[in-house]
Amino acid sequence: MADSRSPVVQPCARCGARWAVQGKPLHWCPRCHGVLLSPAPVDAPPERRNYRWVARPPGRKAHPDRTPPRRAVNPETPRYTQIPRWGLQDRPPQQAVAPQSRLDRLASRIPRLLTLTAVVFGLAALAELLRYGILLRNRTRLIHPWLLWGSDAAVIFSAVLSLVFALVSAVALVAWLARTRRAAYTAAGKRDPRSPRMLALGCLVPGVNLIFPGVFLTEAARVRSEAGGLLRVVRIWWGAWVLNGALVVVAVLYKFAGSLQVEADGVLFTVWTNLIAAGVAVLTLWVVRAFAGQDLRGRELTVKRWLIAPAGPEPVIEPVQPGAGAASAGRAPAAAVGNDEATASNPEREQEEVLAK
Repeated sequence: MADSRSPVVQPCARCGARWAVQGKPLHWCPRCHGVLLSPAPVDAPPERRNYRWVARPPGRKAHPDRTPPRRAVNPETPRYTQIPRWGLQDRPPQQAVAPQSRLDRLASRIPRLLTLTAVVFGLAALAELLRYGILLRNRTRLIHPWLLWGSDAAVIFSAVLSLVFALVSAVALVAWLARTRRAAYTAAGKRDPRSPRMLALGCLVPGVNLIFPGVFLTEAARVRSEAGGLLRVVRIWWGAWVLNGALVVVAVLYKFAGSLQVEADGVLFTVWTNLIAAGVAVLTLWVVRAFAGQDLRGRELTVKRWLIAPAGPEPVIEPVQPGAGAASAGRAPAAAVGNDEATASNPEREQEEVLAK
């Protein structure tokens, strides 16, 4: 009775709309043009329905007339042509590396810059020494103009090149000093009281840079725990740095001399100034590597640990004297021989011993 009173509908497989059947059943939905299912009463229970609901992912259309293509089955046994490199890997988390600025990249090249600076100052000293030799030869003989021109060019070029390398190294050292002080104060749980601008002004302003670089390095060395060796290195460098600054001032004053002899002495003095400047560049490299825990050649420093050596162990048992043992061993055969002789001379006693046994 329920089926005869209930209208017969056709559900749409796409939009879910129900269309009443009036005469011949339809095949396509008038709304979305989806497939209409077979007619059934609207209130028919699930076991009496002649269709079923199929769940599909959203946005996926049904293609009843299209079957998915099957993959061709390879009859060969699967195998590896090489050892597999995949697998589970428990890699430690990598820390994100902050991008380096230009000054940081320049500070990382300090060993190479200081080495080149020392070499250039050595070449400048050699050029000044050759000029001094030409001056000595010019006292008695004439010098060819091309030789004088070559000497002047070598002196000027080496002086300008050494000045450029010294300035670039100074800027790189300021960046290194700021980074080293920040790391030292951070390890000690403190904050660097000197700002980067103060460090730059104290290290780059002429005259002032004879005092403040040593002060900045001394403060950084005292913050660290192993301050003893670093303070000695910093003091040696500071003394050489002040001496080099004084020599540079005197060498500049020689340029304003009025006599030829004083000018020749100034050339010779410039030779020594350039050599000391090369030595200061080497000492600066020593300071940089000392703060990194390395020696001048870049090798790691080994820490020497002194331990108190205890005295030798006291003997608990008195050592055996070889003389007493030999004497007792020498007496034992004599007693045995004496007993044998006494037994041989008294046969009755021997018989008594046998009976006793």
